[in-house]
Amino acid sequence: MTFLAIDIGNTRLKWAQYSAPVPGARLLNQGAVFLETIDNLAEAEWRALAAPGSVLGCVVAGEAVKRRVEEQLELWDVEPRWVASSAQACGVVNGYDHPGRLGVDRWVALIGARQRVLAQGPARPALVVMVGTAVTVDALDASGRFLGGLILPGFGLMLRALEMGTAGLKAPTGEVAEFPTNTSDALMSGGADAMAGAVERMHRKLLARTGEAPALIMTGGAAVKLAPITDLAFETVDTLIFDGLLQLQSHRLAL
Repeated sequence: MTFLAIDIGNTRLKWAQYSAPVPGARLLNQGAVFLETIDNLAEAEWRALAAPGSVLGCVVAGEAVKRRVEEQLELWDVEPRWVASSAQACGVVNGYDHPGRLGVDRWVALIGARQRVLAQGPARPALVVMVGTAVTVDALDASGRFLGGLILPGFGLMLRALEMGTAGLKAPTGEVAEFPTNTSDALMSGGADAMAGAVERMHRKLLARTGEAPALIMTGGAAVKLAPITDLAFETVDTLIFDGLLQLQSHRLAL
């Protein structure tokens, strides 16, 4: 029975179909669409898919968007389930003051990161960086406890904020440069350095807290813009949220 994993972010819906609802299952199909086009999923991207045996997703875009996706899922006779952040799951302990208020995408990514670290060797701390509409930098200790994290604006939000608040500062998207010599590159480089600085500071804090260099895992649609400028060793994992969803679904079936 195939498994459909769905990640509904602030800008896009990403989906992946796996051969089974277990970690390491074969990826059969995947895709991504902007939220403006999700009402066409049943007639377009999902039309040719084999009917999934189960569906699990995470949503940060709100209830209205979730209902629109559920309407598209009526293509198959399957009841979707949606993740809610909890106090603990799959070996990860949620250290947020109010665990249910942790963004569900962050929670699922932490679960995926924890299992990835364990699959590669002994338990160690991890720093999980998601670069999308917003950027999050979340810290896990070696025991799997989420210690806390940062939220800052992504590239697009930073640029729009500068355009709105600064007279005449409108420029096409530039490139990241060490010493920018035009406004477009200065804007892009400033945003990238701000994000990289947040990652590097949190990395130092996590090292000081745990006494061990953490694994740095990056994910998200804009991670490619940030990854080249950090001096830290890192791994880019495009499927991190899907990995977390596979863990959660597998754990549910094992109960």
